Amino acid sequence: MGTFSSYDGTKLAYHGLAGDDPLICLPGGPMTASSYLAVLPLENMLRLDLRGTGESEGAALETYRADRQVEDVEALRQHLGLDQIRLLGHSAGGSLAILYAARYPRHVKELVLVAPSARAVGIDITNDDRRAIAHSRSEEPWYAEAIGWFEEIWAGNETPEAWERVAPFWHGRWDDEISKLDDDHPTNEQAAEEFYAEGALDPASTRAALENLDVPTLLLVGEVDIALPLNRAREFAGLLPHARLVIQKAAGHTPWLDDPEEFAAIVQRIP
Repeated sequence: MGTFSSYDGTKLAYHGLAGDDPLICLPGGPMTASSYLAVLPLENMLRLDLRGTGESEGAALETYRADRQVEDVEALRQHLGLDQIRLLGHSAGGSLAILYAARYPRHVKELVLVAPSARAVGIDITNDDRRAIAHSRSEEPWYAEAIGWFEEIWAGNETPEAWERVAPFWHGRWDDEISKLDDDHPTNEQAAEEFYAEGALDPASTRAALENLDVPTLLLVGEVDIALPLNRAREFAGLLPHARLVIQKAAGHTPWLDDPEEFAAIVQRIP
């Protein structure tokens, strides 16, 4: 583990050997400990614990906003002594990666967006979008029970039990191995509420900045990802001039768990 001080003196932690050209991985959640990314089947990987998560120090509540955490990524780049960095952002970490690329385009060598949140670019994902993906899995043995719980959520009846019951929809495969995965990767719930707080995102400005982003970009989505359905993924890719959209077959929101070898082959094929 390495540490560094960010712009406001907050000490942040990262895991992995920096090397000459690491792939810096930003976790989702938002604000979940980066430990869940430790199993990524990738070489020369470095994962950042966002402030207030994992081994990183906590900080003032307002600094957890996504736009302000961009400066943490920049502080890491400076700490590593790199002129350009390769960034991988998963889920909400994709928002952070996009915001960094929009603010510091000349410091980005490569962008890998894995099942990214579309909130930073203002793409709305509707219940109908998610319902179409959910119904495509009607032959799964767990579907009949799980879909009822999803309908409860879509009706506005969100409960911890409901979210637990729809867990199979987040994965491309739901078997004993996946269902028993270690879930000991805590989320800083207070920080998560602040991540997308008012003022954190300006989709119009972000879109404008991305129009001229001269950075090779991989947008990797799972074929049955309930969080970023394929129609919205295609819309997202259209905002990035050098994006390559790759759909990992039969994969969900964490495609490296569904097929690690395929995931590694897709990501490491980026030039």
